[in-house]
Amino acid sequence: MIKAVIFDMDGVLIDTEKHLVRCWCQAAREAGFPFTRENGLELRSLAAKYAGPLLQERFGKEFDYEKVRNRRKELMNQVLKEQGIEKKPGVDTLLDFLRAHGIKTAVATATDEERAARYLKEIGIYDKFDHIVCATMVPNGKPKPDIYLYACEKIKEKPCDCMGVEDSPNGIRAALDAGLKTVMVPDLTEPDETLKKELFAVAKSLDGLIPVIEQENKC
Repeated sequence: MIKAVIFDMDGVLIDTEKHLVRCWCQAAREAGFPFTRENGLELRSLAAKYAGPLLQERFGKEFDYEKVRNRRKELMNQVLKEQGIEKKPGVDTLLDFLRAHGIKTAVATATDEERAARYLKEIGIYDKFDHIVCATMVPNGKPKPDIYLYACEKIKEKPCDCMGVEDSPNGIRAALDAGLKTVMVPDLTEPDETLKKELFAVAKSLDGLIPVIEQENKC
């Protein structure tokens, strides 16, 4: 039985991961590092406390994570100011379905509280969630399970009765290790064969999860 659905934000609810990866590449290259798209993909949903050491492992101790990250934020803010926030396909259809069927909803995002609220309000879905949980609220961000466990606590449901919706390996790992029924709605990458075996389901878009939920709740 699925009693709640907990969503990642970037790449799941809003179409921002493409900008994040591109801005990471630009910021790091401006600093003189041969940063590739693959390096950017590794950072999806990865908490800063893990991202910094990872990038220093890739590029050496001289990689100034905070400096590059701040520049990435500047670039990202500029892109979003020019282009706005785009919803991912099927967002409203799925959220309306969940509300109509009494299924709780939450967001579990690596983005800070201020920006998460601003982004979700901009696309008109902020009030459709019971709780917004950010990595700043827990000791360890993704890929650790803390944020999903805390989200389950806030909505007062057991992890095994919750579905976690993710688009990246780091987020998937967090949801799986928290004990949620974890589904992937691919954004920039598809799941590999190993990951597929661990997932509860894969859907092409968010509204594609409706039959998955209906089937599970018939059992």
